[in-house]
Amino acid sequence: MISANRTTTILPVRDLDRARNFYETNLGLHADRAWEEGTFLFSEDGHNGIELQLKPDSAPSGNTELSFEVEDLEAEIAVLEQHGVTLEDYDLPGLKTVDHIAENDHLRSAWFTDSEGNILCLHQITA
Repeated sequence: MISANRTTTILPVRDLDRARNFYETNLGLHADRAWEEGTFLFSEDGHNGIELQLKPDSAPSGNTELSFEVEDLEAEIAVLEQHGVTLEDYDLPGLKTVDHIAENDHLRSAWFTDSEGNILCLHQITA
């Protein structure tokens, strides 16, 4: 059977050095290794991770590409803002943010884009 225990999210990037710098500097991730020319893997356990793959002609999808679970959403937002990352605000049917945070049921979420325009999310489970 397929398992979600070992997964890698592959994000297209137009500029690998710029993207790697964004993830290292703003998110505090450390590159585990280069898989091959044009890719970089961030992984804490050597199995699960985020792969940045050079795709110079790609365009962002416009949808959330990756979400990080955090324990303190406001604290993580503050760190991102200290690094100059701009968080998104939404006022759409079914999705409204207040101070960058959307709350529904047992989840709080905030969105931002990486250096390549990929939409990333921070989420905090509240129950």
